Amino acid sequence: MEQAGSVGVWTAIVALARSEGAPASLRHAVLACAQSLGAAGAVFSMAYRLSVGTAGIRGEPLLACGAIAGELEELQFTLGEGPGVDAAAGRSPVLVPDLADASARGRWPAFAPAAVDHGIRAMFAFPVTAGTALIGGLGVYRAQAGSLPRQELANALVFADAMLVLALDQQSGIVPDVDDLHDTALATRRAHVHQATGMVAAQLNLPMADALAALRAHAYARGLRLSEVAADVVARRVRLSAGDMPPSHAPQGGISPDDADPPAPPSSIVPD
Repeated sequence: MEQAGSVGVWTAIVALARSEGAPASLRHAVLACAQSLGAAGAVFSMAYRLSVGTAGIRGEPLLACGAIAGELEELQFTLGEGPGVDAAAGRSPVLVPDLADASARGRWPAFAPAAVDHGIRAMFAFPVTAGTALIGGLGVYRAQAGSLPRQELANALVFADAMLVLALDQQSGIVPDVDDLHDTALATRRAHVHQATGMVAAQLNLPMADALAALRAHAYARGLRLSEVAADVVARRVRLSAGDMPPSHAPQGGISPDDADPPAPPSSIVPD
């Protein structure tokens, strides 16, 4: 069931990309997510730290499908409250089946009423993470109150994983095929990939997100699987160098506990 759901998510993303004659991208993942989950909108936000040495993290909207979703994601960014903010802080999904409920209004006194006023009754927020590093977040907005069915929840988690891989590839200039994308998404969940990422981060003095990007770029350049490169790094058969780093940061520098502020990119709205 999980495997079938994962394949289905990647198939939906790639189908959208092929309909445009383009490689799969974050934009296609956001669009496919909204369509798959019957959402009024979906947003991918990039995480960044408020200031050096602080614990506060915000999600700057980067890609939005649906103007209302983009506006509400921006509102969370401005207010510093909302399901997306809490998902980033806790590194775990925040599922809100009814934003009109008293518990939601009590938890987010400014955001929840504003969302309802905009015709949004449910929101589901998922952190996009690489090991301990927070890359960003996925926000799913629905016009009807109610929980996500079990399979849709599983698919949303796969979409968050897909966005991680596509963010890494976007900053590395990688254009892989669907089988490689799927394999990489599965590999990022494995313990030895996290261990290898930590080793590369320590060796090259990199944030965790950039270390994972370096592993991904190294694997792609050599026609290897991410899991294979990770195993070689853990076994100390391979040691990455600064030359393995992609030319930019993922995306523009992921957040790790000791990172300074990366620059915030402008938000953009994906046409429905």
